[in-house]
Amino acid sequence: MNKAITDGVLLAPPAFAGGLDVWSSQDGTPGSDTYENSAAAAFVPADADFGGCLELVKTDATQKLRYMGETPLLPGCYVQVRARVKAVSGPLPSLRIAAWAGGAGGAHVGGVLEQGPSITLTTYGEVVEITAIIGAGARNGVDMVWGAEALYAHIGLDMTGTTGGVVRIDDIEVEDITSAFLRDMLAMVDVRDYGAVGDGVTDDLAAFEAADAAANGRVVLVSKGTYLLGDSMTFESRVRFEGTVEMAPEHVFALTKDFNLPAYIDAFGNEELANKKAIQALFQNVDHESLDMDGRRISIDAPIDVSAVVGRTNYATRRLIHNGQFDVQAGAAWDTEVFTSQATYSLSADYTLSGVTNIASIPVGALVEGSGVGREVYVRAKNVGAQELTLSKKLYDAAGTQNFTFRRFKYVLDFSGFDDLGRFCMSDIEFRLKGEASGICLAPKGLIFSVENCFFTGPKDRGISSPGEGCQGMLIDRCQFLSDEGQTVSQDRVSIALNANGNDVKLRNNRVVKFRHFAVLGGSGSIISGNHFFQGDGEDAGLRVAGIVLTGTNCRATIDGNYIDNCFIEWTNEHDNEPDFASEYSFSQLNIADNIFLASHVAPWFSFIIVKPHGPGHFINGLNVQGNFFRVIGNTIDRVERVDTSFAGFDYSRMNNVNWNDNMYNAIGVSTVNPLVITHKEQTESDTWQISGAPQLPFGGWARKVESVVAEGAIRNAANVKRFEMPYVEVGQGLEKDEVHVKWEQAVRGTVVVSMRVDSPI
Repeated sequence: MNKAITDGVLLAPPAFAGGLDVWSSQDGTPGSDTYENSAAAAFVPADADFGGCLELVKTDATQKLRYMGETPLLPGCYVQVRARVKAVSGPLPSLRIAAWAGGAGGAHVGGVLEQGPSITLTTYGEVVEITAIIGAGARNGVDMVWGAEALYAHIGLDMTGTTGGVVRIDDIEVEDITSAFLRDMLAMVDVRDYGAVGDGVTDDLAAFEAADAAANGRVVLVSKGTYLLGDSMTFESRVRFEGTVEMAPEHVFALTKDFNLPAYIDAFGNEELANKKAIQALFQNVDHESLDMDGRRISIDAPIDVSAVVGRTNYATRRLIHNGQFDVQAGAAWDTEVFTSQATYSLSADYTLSGVTNIASIPVGALVEGSGVGREVYVRAKNVGAQELTLSKKLYDAAGTQNFTFRRFKYVLDFSGFDDLGRFCMSDIEFRLKGEASGICLAPKGLIFSVENCFFTGPKDRGISSPGEGCQGMLIDRCQFLSDEGQTVSQDRVSIALNANGNDVKLRNNRVVKFRHFAVLGGSGSIISGNHFFQGDGEDAGLRVAGIVLTGTNCRATIDGNYIDNCFIEWTNEHDNEPDFASEYSFSQLNIADNIFLASHVAPWFSFIIVKPHGPGHFINGLNVQGNFFRVIGNTIDRVERVDTSFAGFDYSRMNNVNWNDNMYNAIGVSTVNPLVITHKEQTESDTWQISGAPQLPFGGWARKVESVVAEGAIRNAANVKRFEMPYVEVGQGLEKDEVHVKWEQAVRGTVVVSMRVDSPI
């Protein structure tokens, strides 16, 4: 590259033969003294070594020679000034290339070196060449580093030493030698060429911006060094990092052409910091909607508060992080914080704890524990002045004042600092949690948080937590949740793969291994499909805990096509602050279809489907259990379903819309079915035939409906005479009300096929 050739830029000053009126004895600025008609200078037209040259007598302590014209200093260019000199007579002086640095508006650029290396003449008549290089960047070989402010120079030389010496100076030459510094001028622009210093102290932002602006399709090179940037920086060009960048946490570093994690690691030299800066840029509306981790493993020493990193509390534009691994490193930063405070709960303020002592220390996102508190209730927000905590769910039996425990788990990615976060996605990421940390904590509010093809390996407490409704419409697809409690017996495990409070959650095609629970779901409209979750252990007649926990009565959920292994589905109303049945739908709208249920070496009273009302008066008001496979290995169990009466039983007189059929049972004592079709043979004449639905009617319920009574063969009386009268039925008979009585006009015998139901379908 040579600007004199490519752009016709005039760099060299005119020859001395043109006159000395453009050569100054001062700085060369307009109005300074010249050598025209000076006794100290004369043009020599025919020197044996130089031809035409300037003869200069040293009369001052520092004899200056400056060209009064402006030699341009173009951004990214380096110029070399050369002068050949020889001593003629008198004391032998020292000489050096020198220049005056000029900036915008003719102002002097202060604080820069304006002299090159000095050479002392030792012999009369010997031709000596003195040189110096001027440029913006502090590169090896550059003698005068002037930065980006200098726009031109008044070039020349200085003569120092004892006065009285006479020297002759050949015409001064200036050439563009930028190519000597750049490895590939057609493809790369170095930030040092635009004034970047790289000492970690000087603010190099302006130089970075200038290099980016000048790149014009070329790559910007950040050479070796540490570059401090005093504000946000957006690169519109591709960037190659040999050095590293430092900037304040609130400043954004955006690589629009190289937006991937490895580029940020190169830029900042620290994986964890680079990850934060890349995430920050992702949320600042750069030209990319996704951050590619490029398969990198990032060591994480402490939780990442994503809201604090990005400087936002609300965001609803789709963003994706994908293709990498977070590797947790052990340390105190992951320790669970535990607080105990007294607080009051009132049914009239059903999502609030009031009068909370020590409220300032209780963090948002903490798990709430106490008497009458259901599973997975979190602190959603707090008002320190009012001493009030907002809860993610209601408490079923906590009215009054008591001591509550608050546990704040630590998550690799913690979004709880957001007020509202929507449309955030993660895919193809492994969270290597190693029993030290939890995975993801969602925002208190948000729509459609998506996690796909991710691994959560060894969560200490939780894989994914929702402390509010940031899980509304959440999608968890094709993920692996691998517990750190594989060697712990089922009932002693504490880790949970995920919870959700919002509606319309989709859990699909996941594999979940040996947690206490796979999912605790407090919303409605959930779809749980194609998952394999297993929670067994090696205990004989071992206890089992729920895989799926549904905490709302009118759940409007479907559980289909899953492999439910050594755990069960639990349906409760533990997030109802008034759990007694009132004017509500009760337990309704749940579909359990086409699943594989398997258990091994469990106690006989184990069941695969358990309903647990926390208050009296409840009943089934819509349940479909169809096309499932139920199997037990190693022993048998009594039945596949039951009501947990720890708090209350069912009102069987109100059972409605229960469809339980086309299921298959192995090693199950009772094959539950509804409607139940029974072939009953009455051997001895009777006018009342007692036909029991026990124990096959669901949940051991009442026989509330008879759909049909069909005689199979002749009905005969004691005289063996066929009888054709129509019987009637009485339902809900017997001590357990699980019998149907078929009533005849007279005592008869025979066989009937009766279809009875535990419910009264609408």
